[in-house]
Amino acid sequence: MRYPPDKVETIQVIEMSVSADRQALAGAPPVALTADGRLLSTMPNRLGYLSPTDASVGVEAIRRLFATQGYVWLKGLLPRGEVIDFRGWVLSHLAESGLLKPGTDPSLGIASEGVIDRRLAERRLMSVVRSTGYEGFCAQPRLSRLMDAFVGGLSYLHKRKIMRFTLPGTATVTPAHYDLVYLRGGTSRVVTAWIPIGDASIDMGGLLYLEGSHAIGTAMEAQFAKENSALDPQERISAYNRNMSEGGWVSKDLPEMAERFDTRWLMADFEAGDIVLHSPYMIHASTTNQSRERLIRLSTDIRYQNVDDEIDARWGNHWSLDDML
Repeated sequence: MRYPPDKVETIQVIEMSVSADRQALAGAPPVALTADGRLLSTMPNRLGYLSPTDASVGVEAIRRLFATQGYVWLKGLLPRGEVIDFRGWVLSHLAESGLLKPGTDPSLGIASEGVIDRRLAERRLMSVVRSTGYEGFCAQPRLSRLMDAFVGGLSYLHKRKIMRFTLPGTATVTPAHYDLVYLRGGTSRVVTAWIPIGDASIDMGGLLYLEGSHAIGTAMEAQFAKENSALDPQERISAYNRNMSEGGWVSKDLPEMAERFDTRWLMADFEAGDIVLHSPYMIHASTTNQSRERLIRLSTDIRYQNVDDEIDARWGNHWSLDDML
């Protein structure tokens, strides 16, 4: 794509700024990162940092970075105070389960050291993701205007939207995957927005992205499409998911994946107000929450596409923990 001189100059400035930010962030992670019992911090050459982008750069620059990197980490797109207030609202609805340290501000998200009724917390979470308050947060004008511009038309926000809380001191992680595995009933032109609801520092186990893996995911899709071309659409969806979980290229062993593809896992200290847009082919995962302050990591991932593209009907229902997607 050819850009007018003013756009070229803008993009060059952005890329120079990104390079400078990456150098400033260089250094070892603050904790020994682990996922599924495997240490990532023993392989410093396989770790790096995400490149931040100013949220005001404009949609053309965002598209350029998205195509090049497979992600765009937009700093401060949302008002920080509003995100922290929303964090408090969400966690206050889960507090009856014993999730929070007694007497603390819910917006801090300090985990209880006592017994937590996990099932009750999850039931409350299912209520939250069906609420108008959560819908309003996901559909707020700043996000909808950005996504309209990004998809080049009216954006469609999938009804199936996911929210996760991750407690410190537990082994819970998001295993490595790329999103198209779960979205093959519609267009491949889907964009995920991952939003930390509150600060999510590296020690809290925020998302990691496998550098350059949007190209790896594209190659996987091409191979699986060829191998399963004779199956009907429903069988093809099931076969893809089975291939990904049973000996497929995506593995729970994050260090092994970085070695196999000769690349790095990229991490970041996310702040309230940040969002990350990532490609449906971009491989990502999370690490365990090791917050010394016992902070709960709270986040949501929502997906957009152009409303005129084919929509995966399975994503037309509210998310539930047992929906098998």
